[in-house]
Amino acid sequence: MIPLQKTVREENAIILDFLPHGYPYEQGAMKMAIAQALGTSHLTLLELIPKKDIHLQPHKEVYIGEGKRDEIHHIKGRIPADKLTATARNSLHHVIEQVITAQEKRFVDFFNQAQPLSMRMHQLELLPGLGKKHMWEIIEARKERLFESFEDLKSRVKLLPDPKQAIIKRILSELEGKEKYKVFTS
Repeated sequence: MIPLQKTVREENAIILDFLPHGYPYEQGAMKMAIAQALGTSHLTLLELIPKKDIHLQPHKEVYIGEGKRDEIHHIKGRIPADKLTATARNSLHHVIEQVITAQEKRFVDFFNQAQPLSMRMHQLELLPGLGKKHMWEIIEARKERLFESFEDLKSRVKLLPDPKQAIIKRILSELEGKEKYKVFTS
């Protein structure tokens, strides 16, 4: 028997773009305000419908969980990266960096817990700029003691590309649908 797949639910999202009059290409007189956002826990791109007379600012965090929402009426659904507005696309990199900075331990733990995917491939190698040499250096360094921060990681693994930027690039690539394996998004 195949277990039912649990639906991934976000509790909070950060606004990428707010369109108070809806999408310009939509037809009809009853255009509805819409916001494009990034979920903070599963890094999901979402379309949100705000409550009436609510104006949302880009980069603002809003509650979208099951409880009482102050600003969001409902979640319209997921949105593919190619449907983001130019403003949303431009702020995506900064918002991802904001999420990574706020949840640094979660992303540092990736380096502490990454495992082999197969006999020839390791999760660490999925990050841009990390090859076998860096992978082995990270594995050896974490045997001594686990990494505590990105700074700790950079100081103990010589010539390592900026780990935060590597994660940002990987997340952007996953959101754009360019990756076979999803490491950070769902």
